[in-house]
Amino acid sequence: MTLRLLLVRHGLSSFNLEHRIQGRNDLSTLTSEGEAQAFKTGEELAQIPIHAVYSSPLQRAADTAKNILKAMNKELEPIFDKGLLEVDLGPWSGLTINEVISKYPDAYKTWKKEPKELVLKRNDGSEFKPINQLIEQTRDFLERLLQKHSLGQNETVLIIGHNAILRCLILELIGHPKNGFRRLQLNNSSLSVFNLKPSKNNSFEVQIECLNSTTHLSPPLPRKGKHSRVILVRHGETDWNLEGRFQGQIDIPLNKNGHSQALAAGLFLKNIPLSKAYSSSMTRPKQTAEAILQSHKSLELQSEEGLVEIGHGLWEGKLESEIRKEWPELLQKWQDSPESVEMPEGETIQEVWTRALITWEKICSNLQDEDTALVVAHDAVNKTILCHLLGLTPAEIWMVKQGNGGITIVDISPNDSQPDVVTCLNLTSHIGGIIDSTAAGAL
Repeated sequence: MTLRLLLVRHGLSSFNLEHRIQGRNDLSTLTSEGEAQAFKTGEELAQIPIHAVYSSPLQRAADTAKNILKAMNKELEPIFDKGLLEVDLGPWSGLTINEVISKYPDAYKTWKKEPKELVLKRNDGSEFKPINQLIEQTRDFLERLLQKHSLGQNETVLIIGHNAILRCLILELIGHPKNGFRRLQLNNSSLSVFNLKPSKNNSFEVQIECLNSTTHLSPPLPRKGKHSRVILVRHGETDWNLEGRFQGQIDIPLNKNGHSQALAAGLFLKNIPLSKAYSSSMTRPKQTAEAILQSHKSLELQSEEGLVEIGHGLWEGKLESEIRKEWPELLQKWQDSPESVEMPEGETIQEVWTRALITWEKICSNLQDEDTALVVAHDAVNKTILCHLLGLTPAEIWMVKQGNGGITIVDISPNDSQPDVVTCLNLTSHIGGIIDSTAAGAL
């Protein structure tokens, strides 16, 4: 039983267009483009059963909710909740970014580097930390939400808010990793999907199914900045994915559907100016990469041994039911605390983490600012890379979903003091929709 949360940032606003700080004031309104973005978001969500809609009461979010529900043609009334108000940036609200930089240069540097440490003054002279205040607001909202929507029922809740409040909500769900606020990006009218399931300790498990999908908008991907970008893809489906067998390092090729997924990924990325391409040396990711590169024939695909899938050892080729009969306690431990398990005659997730990140860092260090590189690998490998980028640990690999043919965008930071940004995660609209319907597989 799962509680699915769909998180949507409001559409393009007048202050967004003018590069002004919005904060908690209600002077910013949706532009005509923002209204169109919201309507397209509603069309994307139209076929998904939604049980409740929560929105910030600020006008730009409320109007986004109105346009989404109009496009969905559903008889739902949004619940306007002050727990979704945007961050209070006090004296900055209404100023352009350049004005803030000019008037508050040191504070702005803190905001960009360590946002939780930013201190502002209210009109009465009292000081406050905006992000810390927002985190408390987020916790209260989430607690009230979970009281109303049980994890024991299959429900889908749509939440419409703002950049900072939604980032804080995401960070609350994944445990507030270090520098987490700057590891994420949320574009106007983007969609993010989180799945919450009951856990054994009366809490809940979180799965990031999708982050910051803008595939329903134009352009379908957030614009690349001034620095290098990596497009990370999981290979297409295999027969063993479909059957739920542990593949590991047995070299199973793509099946017919997997080839179709790879071609769909290639069509989606057709107009992206790729400059380099890397793949695990195994057949299924190489076939996926080759399909994507049909529109980039001048690129040479480079194989990387460090990106091969986790070695499942004696589990390879077996179904979960077969493994449970022979290794019941070890399989349960793998599902509960993967970081503590060494596969029989196989690898640990820490070993995969180490070799995958060495390879990832080697690839990224060889990129120039103008480069966009393609990297195609496997479920466990991609999860370890993404956990690292999100500030998570090997214990949390189940928190990240990677569908067959799913696309992730990572923008590389030019500054060693700042984290790389997971711009989008597990985009699957090109192979079925915003909700990942690819084979569950086995890992």
